Amino acid sequence: MKKLVTVTAAALSLAAPAPSPAADTPTAAMPEVVVTATRTESTLDRVGGSDVTVITREEIENKNPATLAEILRTVPGLELQGNGGKGTRTSIFMRGADNKNTLVLVDGIMYNDPSSANRGANIGSLTLDNVERIEIIRGPMSVLYGSNATAGVINIITRKGEGRPVVRAAAEAGSEKSWKLSAGSSGRIARLDYSISAEKSATEGFSTADDDNDRIAHAGNTSEKDGWDGLTLSTRIGYDLTPDFRIETVIRHIESTVDLDDYNYFTGALGDRFNPSTYAPEPNGNKDKHTDNKQCLARLAFHNEFMDDRLTSDLAVQSSRLDRDSFDNDGRKSYDYTGTTREATWQASARVFDSNLITAGTGYLKEEMDSDSSAINDKTAETVSLWLQDQIMIGDALDIVAGVRNDHHDRFGSKTTFRIAPALHLGGTTTVRASYATGFRAPSLYELYSAYGNENLGAEKSEGYEAGVEQKLMDGKLRFSLTWFALDFEDRIDYDFVLWKYAQQSGTTRTRGLEFTADAAITDDLGLRVSWTYTDTEDPDGERLARMPLNKASLGATYRLGEKGAIDCDAVWTGERDTISSARDKDGNRVYTLDSYTVVNLAARYEVLDHVEIYGRVENLFDEYYEEAWSYATPGLSAFAGIKVGY
Repeated sequence: MKKLVTVTAAALSLAAPAPSPAADTPTAAMPEVVVTATRTESTLDRVGGSDVTVITREEIENKNPATLAEILRTVPGLELQGNGGKGTRTSIFMRGADNKNTLVLVDGIMYNDPSSANRGANIGSLTLDNVERIEIIRGPMSVLYGSNATAGVINIITRKGEGRPVVRAAAEAGSEKSWKLSAGSSGRIARLDYSISAEKSATEGFSTADDDNDRIAHAGNTSEKDGWDGLTLSTRIGYDLTPDFRIETVIRHIESTVDLDDYNYFTGALGDRFNPSTYAPEPNGNKDKHTDNKQCLARLAFHNEFMDDRLTSDLAVQSSRLDRDSFDNDGRKSYDYTGTTREATWQASARVFDSNLITAGTGYLKEEMDSDSSAINDKTAETVSLWLQDQIMIGDALDIVAGVRNDHHDRFGSKTTFRIAPALHLGGTTTVRASYATGFRAPSLYELYSAYGNENLGAEKSEGYEAGVEQKLMDGKLRFSLTWFALDFEDRIDYDFVLWKYAQQSGTTRTRGLEFTADAAITDDLGLRVSWTYTDTEDPDGERLARMPLNKASLGATYRLGEKGAIDCDAVWTGERDTISSARDKDGNRVYTLDSYTVVNLAARYEVLDHVEIYGRVENLFDEYYEEAWSYATPGLSAFAGIKVGY
């Protein structure tokens, strides 16, 4: 992934529909400023032992992905699982850990749903309109972000308005009768900066039940196409009351409707709990099964600077509410859940002798879950947190980031976590880094109080280790990194298909692995990138964890078309994976593994006129057949084309 971007490029990206990389890059590039790794503004080369990937706006423009999931599939250390086409549930597994162990943020606002099965993030409907960059921190980050960050953090950061006000619009159409319309505006007027956008998209889709899998039942309520309809509204508005006092608000509203197949294609998959005839196909039955989601994320933040920026204060209040309503084939509501988070944080940072940045913070988080259909009324959890972090910079040679945190959970009491992450820089071309961190994860409200819950659950505890080296060669034109990582989870919570409820696994669940990345500037216009991830997992019984491939690799290239556009290609190979224990064929036979597969995606964009750009992408170029989860279909060869206009 490209890890350098300039302030000039960031500003110009707001003033044109498709900035030209060659035109926007000055002679001397500045290191990108990231915020997620330290909760402060830090340059990417001074974040200690953190393993960070930044996906820039330029990369997003070059690939033109429909959703966040599509661009994350090329990131080392991440495995994604989708349960069908666009809009269906899509989970992230970072470094072999469960979906629940990765915290997803939108401008620092918690996106994970406290009413979902395990407080994991479902990113199936997260689109990238108005997104400036994505910061991915691999490795435990509980010391800064609490319970859900025991494997890592993904922060989606929206555009900040700069430069003269501009207006942009785009339209796209493609396979499965897909279409997308979007419009937005951004800029700065005196002390006010703003960025607003609206995106509406839909697709007729394909059957969630895999039509090409002859080992599952096909008939009745699984034969129809399962479409998706989505709406995203995004605003980010800031006002500088003085040069040292800023107020900013962020609001992101997401609506989606996704059609689903009936349960009959799972005939036999539920073992002894259900009689297969319960879900007999209904060729003449209704096919109105769907789920409606509405989520609103909001943040109000106050930033103060004192003593020539040597002391800063950040106060924020933020919330997220997700309403999930599911309907059966007759259009009758089958269940509903509402998950809400309310959070307030205050953080102060002080720079001491230009070599230390000390950060102290406190936070209050309230999680809520309600469900009329399940008679779950106002189940809550409250956590009060304190954290302290020191970023030590000894010249250009050594960075040390160390932190400690205490979380007091109203049910599980006080838990203290800590992290130390040093990095040694040798000669400006070699960086050796390492980290050690502890973490804990409180059970979700669903794991505790739902019909499948278990109020006797305790908190998960974890430890994480990593060590790596980054090397630059040929004046930075060739860069590579190699990282070894290890995660240990004690008392991991998982769903027990024998007890039919959530249970704690006695013992240690382990993940071990290697991540290798390299990128090379072959010419001024051609760049190549490669990555490989090896992930070895083991539960307390010595068995591999489901869904996690032992090996995964990607190869990509970007070719710039002068100052007018770019062509981008990615090939991702995913190795064989074990299925979850409930995977059965139509005859009730256990299905143990899913085959390896390779998917190639191609994208291109070109500025045909001033302020007018055309673009296109081809997904699954060679029409590879594969499943990310047993019995769930994935897209075949698909093509999309669009136009962008900006003034």
